Amino acid sequence: MANILVVDDEMGIRELLSEILGDEGHAVTLAENAQQARQARATGAPDLVLLDIWMPDTDGVTLLKEWQRDGLLTMPVIMMSGHATIDTAVEATRIGALNFLEKPIAMQKLLKAVQAGLARGQEVVRAPVLAPRPAALPPAEEAAPPSFGAQPLPPQGAHGIAVARGSGEGHMFSLSFDLPLREARDAFERMYFEHHLGREGGSMTRVAEKTGLERTHLYRKLKQLGVEPGKLAKKNQQA
Repeated sequence: MANILVVDDEMGIRELLSEILGDEGHAVTLAENAQQARQARATGAPDLVLLDIWMPDTDGVTLLKEWQRDGLLTMPVIMMSGHATIDTAVEATRIGALNFLEKPIAMQKLLKAVQAGLARGQEVVRAPVLAPRPAALPPAEEAAPPSFGAQPLPPQGAHGIAVARGSGEGHMFSLSFDLPLREARDAFERMYFEHHLGREGGSMTRVAEKTGLERTHLYRKLKQLGVEPGKLAKKNQQA
């Protein structure tokens, strides 16, 4: 069972989604505008948000930007609209929305999107993250560029673990669970994509195949994370 927040100014839509999701065993919280959605988010992050784009007080894209700006976009968000343009859908995806559903929403399409969103949320929660670099290092180490494969591992403790990157590669990196979830997710995703870009020589086509992402989504994700494929590929060739 998941906690799902449904934000829509149409009572009929809210009641229909609540009934469908409730029948699937989910706990549903309803909000009819952005202010109620803010209040619901302030009580804790839901497992998933279904967010209408066109609302009378604040539109869904603006609310999405607020959550992204304030570090509150820690849950998957699926946008909904019966009148949105392609540009609006692309903008929402760029900000951080996971998916976009066009009204009227078919039940099977809704359930499939919700299932994918919840699965993505669980992946983020389980994802390990990079440990902060030690504050004090000898001059020689301080001058050297950071490298996941070259730095020695710190002792394993209660708040971090050591794992291998890739099967049979022997590359190791330290992980910590002390960062805020959003920073943890970004750190892990940055490491994940840099790893695959390095293995594939910067080929976006092969990385898209390896990661299961469409090229357009992959480009947006790399830009959001600040990963530059061209520079990374050049760096690996020089190494």
